[in-house]
Amino acid sequence: MPLRVHPFRAAKPERTPFSRRYAWAARYWDGHACSQLVRYLEEGVYSIPVREVASVNRVQLQQLAQTRLLDAASLLKEARWAAAYYLTGYAIECGFKSRILRHLGDTGIIFRDQKYLTNLAKCWSHDLVFLHQLGGLEADFGVARGANPTLDAYWGVVKDWKETSRYEDRTEAEARALYEAVTHDPHGVFRWIQTRW
Repeated sequence: MPLRVHPFRAAKPERTPFSRRYAWAARYWDGHACSQLVRYLEEGVYSIPVREVASVNRVQLQQLAQTRLLDAASLLKEARWAAAYYLTGYAIECGFKSRILRHLGDTGIIFRDQKYLTNLAKCWSHDLVFLHQLGGLEADFGVARGANPTLDAYWGVVKDWKETSRYEDRTEAEARALYEAVTHDPHGVFRWIQTRW
């Protein structure tokens, strides 16, 4: 009979199948990360990182945002409404995250504001309203929206995007409305973000 010990304190891994031994972990890890967890456990690695994430810089986030908008345009042409909706919102998320990196470099805010540093720890968020605040855009964006009712109306559409939309069906009208709100030239939200990232 194998020795039964806690999986993260064992000197040697038990070779029981993942499905029986570590089924509890599947609830907390998505598909790719779950396969990483299995690999770690099979290799006997007991100090498991919370998340393995590729590092991206400001320019890469900008390129990613622009690429996702091109992808969304292609999906709209193919009548793939839900996917187009999701990628359009994801492009805005990438744009705001690029802005956050610029804000950090331009202002040195992490050394002046302890509360900001605490909020920065939540930068993994997909909440567009929170990300625009974290990027230091709240005042400027408020003024711009006040001066431009079209931008304000577009923001009303964009701010409701959630990352969970990838699990939802969307209509053609919803996908096209979000895409228009993001890409409209010159009043789209993405156009405005580009001038500040």
